[in-house]
Amino acid sequence: MQRLDHLKNLVIMAAADGSLSEQEISLLIDRCSELGLQEEDLEKAIAFALGNEASLKLPVDREEQDQMLADLIRMMAADGRLSEVEKRLFALAAARMGIAKTELDALIDRLVRGLAD
Repeated sequence: MQRLDHLKNLVIMAAADGSLSEQEISLLIDRCSELGLQEEDLEKAIAFALGNEASLKLPVDREEQDQMLADLIRMMAADGRLSEVEKRLFALAAARMGIAKTELDALIDRLVRGLAD
């Protein structure tokens, strides 16, 4: 999966509830840098996510799927609120990638443990 597509997915999740909070923007900037992308790439991703053609492009590789889901969860939690539209978007992404509930629960448990450490 291309890094820009990954970033676009994160912006789509961040904007799903109708706004981009300061915390979400900060996380997007950090993730953009970690992915080796530039400010222009983030601007492209935001324009894409706010446009009429916005849609998730999901990875097929299992390791990339886990990374995408983990990043989506972090983005959902960034503003301290989990909206219904974010939950539905996450559930749809997981279902489209064929992730079983037990695998999803294990991923969430690992993330929660990682945040507690």
